[in-house]
Amino acid sequence: MAEMPIVAILRGVTPSEVEDVAAALIENGVGIIEVPLNSPSAFESIEKLATRYSEVAIIGAGTVLTVSDAERVAACGGQIAVAPNTNPEIIKAVLGHGMIPMPGIFTPTDAFTAIEAGAEFLKLFPAGTIGEVGLKAMMAVLPEDISVLAVGGVGASNIQSWFDAGAAGFGIGSELYKPGDTPEQVAQNTAALVEAVKFIQRGS
Repeated sequence: MAEMPIVAILRGVTPSEVEDVAAALIENGVGIIEVPLNSPSAFESIEKLATRYSEVAIIGAGTVLTVSDAERVAACGGQIAVAPNTNPEIIKAVLGHGMIPMPGIFTPTDAFTAIEAGAEFLKLFPAGTIGEVGLKAMMAVLPEDISVLAVGGVGASNIQSWFDAGAAGFGIGSELYKPGDTPEQVAQNTAALVEAVKFIQRGS
C-alpha cells in the first residue's frame, strides 16, 4: 500500500480472462487485486489468482457479505476481504482466517465499530458522496494507525484532493478494468493511473 496505494476492483471479470488481466495490472505497478463476489464464478477467479500470483500480489475478494463468504475466500487462498458495509462478525471471521478485512464505512460510527472489531484498513464508500471534506473531518478523530481507502467516485482526476484529505489508498474499478476490456487496454489504463499516483507522490 505504501508503494502503490491502489486496489484494483475487477468487477465482472471472468475466470477465463482473470489471469491475463491481473498480469497487466501487476506488470504495470498495481499489486493489490480484488474480485467482487458478484462477478461471474468469482471464487474460481480468486483461486486462480491466488495460485498464480500470491507471491507477487495481494489477492482477495470484494463484496464479502457473510461469514460463509469469508470462509470460502480463505479456502481459495485469498488474503484480503473487502466489504461495502461494516459487520463485526465478518471482520472477526476474516481475521480468524488470517486475512485482512477492509470493511466499508460511511460514518464515524461505522469506522469505530470496524476498529473495535479489529479492522485497520477501512473502505470509505461511496467516497464521492461524503466527499473530501467529509473524509478530512473523519480523519481528525480516527486513530493515526488506521488507514482509510477512498472508493467510489475516485480516479486519476481527483486523487490529489483525496490524498490531501487523508486517504491512504484508493479502490479503483472501471478506470482500470471494465467487462470487455482486453489485457492490453488494462495495461494502458494501469500505466496511466500509476503514473498519476507517482507524480503526486513525488510532489508530496
